[in-house]
Amino acid sequence: MGGEVDAVAIERAAGCEDRHWWHRERRAVIARELRRLGEPGRAIDIGAGGGGNTRVLLDHGWQAVAVDCCEAAVEIARRRGLEAYRSDPRFLPVATAEYDFVLALNVLEHAEDDQAVADEIARVLRPDGRALIAVPADPALWSTHDLSLGRVRRYTREALADVVHGAGLLVERMWSWNVLLRPVVSRRRRDSVGCDLGTPSPVLNGALSAVIRLERYLPVASFPGVTLMAGVRRPRGGGHVTGRRPR
Repeated sequence: MGGEVDAVAIERAAGCEDRHWWHRERRAVIARELRRLGEPGRAIDIGAGGGGNTRVLLDHGWQAVAVDCCEAAVEIARRRGLEAYRSDPRFLPVATAEYDFVLALNVLEHAEDDQAVADEIARVLRPDGRALIAVPADPALWSTHDLSLGRVRRYTREALADVVHGAGLLVERMWSWNVLLRPVVSRRRRDSVGCDLGTPSPVLNGALSAVIRLERYLPVASFPGVTLMAGVRRPRGGGHVTGRRPR
C-alpha cells in the first residue's frame, strides 16, 4: 500500500463522522445505492475505517464485515460491535466469490498497485455481485490534503474505468459527487496545509449539508466533482478472477 493514515487521524474521523456533513451525505449515497440493489445478502466493507459505513450496510439488512489495514480502525469498529478484521486490501482474508456486495470507498487511491486492489474486489464478488467504489477525482485537485491522508493519486473517469475493466468488472454507472462545492474545495485545498477534515462549526456544517443535499435533486452528476463514484458488477460467466489468495 501507499502512505498510511495514522491512528490519530482514524480516531478523529471516527469521532466526527456521525455529525460531519461529508460523512452524513456519503452515508445517504450508500443507502440509496443499497435500495437499488434490492434483496440484501453478504457484504464486505473494504477500507472501513471505524465502521461508520459498515453500520449502514447492517441497518439495511446486509450481513456485513469490516476490513481495514489500520489496527486502530479495526479496534474502533470492534468496540462498536462490528465484525472487523485487519487486512491489506490486496489480500483479503476471505474465500473467492463469497460476497454479493463490496463497498470500497476511498481505498484504491492509497495503493501503489491499485489494479491489485480492483482484482481482489473482483475475486471476492460472486457472479452478478455488485460493488460501490469511490475515489478522489481529478489530479488537478491534488494537494497536501491528499498527502496527509496517505493517497498516491486522484482519478479521472478514464483512469477509474481502466482499473475496473482491468479486473474484469463492468461499470454500470459512474458519476461525480460533491460537485456544487468543488470550487470552494479547490480554493481551500490550494491555500491549506495538511488535512482539512476537521468538524466545522454547527452553522457552517448545516450550510454545507444543505448544499451537498441539493445534488440529490439537481442533474449535476456528469459535471466535475471532488469525488468519483462507480457502481460496478462482476458479470455472470464473464470477466476474470485473479485468485490472489488461493483457496
